[in-house]
Amino acid sequence: MNVHIETDEQREARLYAERSFHAPDTPEGRECAGCVSRKSAEAIEQLRSGRLGRLPENRFDEMKICVENMTGGANTVLLDDEGMPSIVVGLPKMRLCDLYGGDDESIHPAWIVDGSIKEMIYVSKYMNFVARDRAYSLPMRDPHVFFTFDDGVRFCLNKGRGWHLLTNVEWMALAQQSKRLGTRPRGNTDRGRAYDAPWEKGVPSAMNGTDVQRTAAGSGPVTWNHNHQPSGVADLVGNMFEWVGGLRLMNGEIQIINQNTAAVYSATMLAPDSHYWRALTTKGDLAAHGELDTYKIDGMVPGDSLEEDHLLGRPIVRTEIRHRSYLGPHISGNQGFLDCQFCDLQVEEGLPVPRILQILGVVPDETCIHQDGIFVARNYGERIAVRGGKAGSLDRAGLNALHFYNPRTYDGSATIGFRSAFVE
Repeated sequence: MNVHIETDEQREARLYAERSFHAPDTPEGRECAGCVSRKSAEAIEQLRSGRLGRLPENRFDEMKICVENMTGGANTVLLDDEGMPSIVVGLPKMRLCDLYGGDDESIHPAWIVDGSIKEMIYVSKYMNFVARDRAYSLPMRDPHVFFTFDDGVRFCLNKGRGWHLLTNVEWMALAQQSKRLGTRPRGNTDRGRAYDAPWEKGVPSAMNGTDVQRTAAGSGPVTWNHNHQPSGVADLVGNMFEWVGGLRLMNGEIQIINQNTAAVYSATMLAPDSHYWRALTTKGDLAAHGELDTYKIDGMVPGDSLEEDHLLGRPIVRTEIRHRSYLGPHISGNQGFLDCQFCDLQVEEGLPVPRILQILGVVPDETCIHQDGIFVARNYGERIAVRGGKAGSLDRAGLNALHFYNPRTYDGSATIGFRSAFVE
């Protein structure tokens, strides 16, 4: 009789997978978790060795079945063009009324890609790690750090057509679904534990300096998932900020890539000079950079030329820049910045706000509360959006937390990660 004897290492990996999926304590649950851990380890070994394509084409079919069994079909396994797996969460098409209530039956822009309506978006369940210059979503891994925005875009595109860096509008669809369900997630916001629930802890992954401790992807309790279910997207709040595509500040002007067109497979779509970047006018129209009456992030007090990272008061949404927060020549540096809780971001009195800016999570709407995090901006140079919060953010992390803080070239952070997504 063949008896499978589990080694200590295999048992630890299985227990991690059980924790990541909150697998039921049943023989079937343990077997599914064990399968996922074994197949994840197999994939990682294949990626490290470079011996791809040496296993049967159906090598990860069992892993896919087990993931779907543990999540009732809400999660699945998708393969990249080298046949390597990522665990993803499927998001069926939703309307604005599904996410906000009311009677607006328009499709949420996350499901409109270059004018085409998509039935499903697949989002990495976990913050991604990188192997062979490609992004992967597998449980209990240490998220990738010290990379630029363009690196993150490339790691996703390298996986093949349909893969892309999670876009801002996809992030906000997840965030709003979470709010609608009443399941705002907690996360690693206090060096390995939840700031607002210190008994909730993840599995330590790495220590960086003295004030940041990442946890392994998906290692926290179910309340760290966006829907408070084993099937949810893990770690949107805390652990690490995340680069998102399709949203930036350009010299203080809010610029977007319309709908979810930033999900299109293109190495140039998100480039600094891409013609897809558009501002928004007070009439709600898309506009080229430099046109009048476009929305901008301004300061409330005059800026300065100090060559150091420092706070210069609160931001305000206007159609002109009166107070740039840095007046020196080094506009790609980290000098003066503006800061407030996201729900407290002010719009100049009398200035209308197009609904799209609220849907994109650039200005607060009626659903925003203190728990949704902070807003930080530098209104000089190009600043790419990051969202969510880090392990030391405390009450400043949240679903709406938005930093226009770093240029796309910044690669010095142990607190910024990313995740890939997929559309057909």
